[in-house]
Amino acid sequence: MTDDRVNDTELEALFQQARATPPQMPEGLMARVLADAEALQPAPRAAHGGWRAWIAALGGLPGMGGLVTASCLGFWLGVAPPSGLPDLAGTVLGVESTYEEDIGSGTYSAFGWDIEES
Repeated sequence: MTDDRVNDTELEALFQQARATPPQMPEGLMARVLADAEALQPAPRAAHGGWRAWIAALGGLPGMGGLVTASCLGFWLGVAPPSGLPDLAGTVLGVESTYEEDIGSGTYSAFGWDIEES
């Protein structure tokens, strides 16, 4: 759908004139825009010090909750480890823990009730 009767030379001449003389920014406009932008910026917040900085660095209260949980679990596993792990607390303190399984004796105890095999 081209129209051969349209002559774009006049329009192209207007574009050439606009390209030859780009618009000039008024003096001081950029300085005023930057001053307004700086005035609208929020003031920097004071740096948190002490414990607040540490808590924020560890992820806030959810991070501290996870850290406390992991610390308690690690302490408990160090004091009373499962049977497959070495007893590190006993080794450090010089205490030996002995555990004997009494499976073959024929006498079982269930929640304080003595059960004998018949």
